[in-house]
Amino acid sequence: MDEFHSHIIAEERIRQAMEEGKFDNLEGAGKPLRPDGTENLPPELRMAFRVLKNAGYVPAEIAEEREITRAIELLSSMEDERERYRQMQKLDVMILKMNERRGRPVNLEAGDDYYRRIVEKVRVAEARFGRGGE
Repeated sequence: MDEFHSHIIAEERIRQAMEEGKFDNLEGAGKPLRPDGTENLPPELRMAFRVLKNAGYVPAEIAEEREITRAIELLSSMEDERERYRQMQKLDVMILKMNERRGRPVNLEAGDDYYRRIVEKVRVAEARFGRGGE
């Protein structure tokens, strides 16, 4: 079957489904589509991005940031000081690798939400374990 006939068959099935009311009362009907993160991409890259996203692909930068965030959250709940120290070293290495790949350090501004969360995690850890592991 060639592309032309496939197109005709697809159109016929869509028309038939419309006649049967299969597209009536769909969730979100008449509402704008939700943004999917492709608005700032060139139009020719949007479909590829959506396919990768739907397949579960996460860009390395996002995966790294998520892993760093999880490590920070883990630190705040650790009670074993040796394990906490090992996790802090692991966190340092992850941040160094991320900075190296980016070719620049991550600048944390005092007003930044990420900065605020890190400061809060450090304060919780200091309150629980003492300053600098003393």
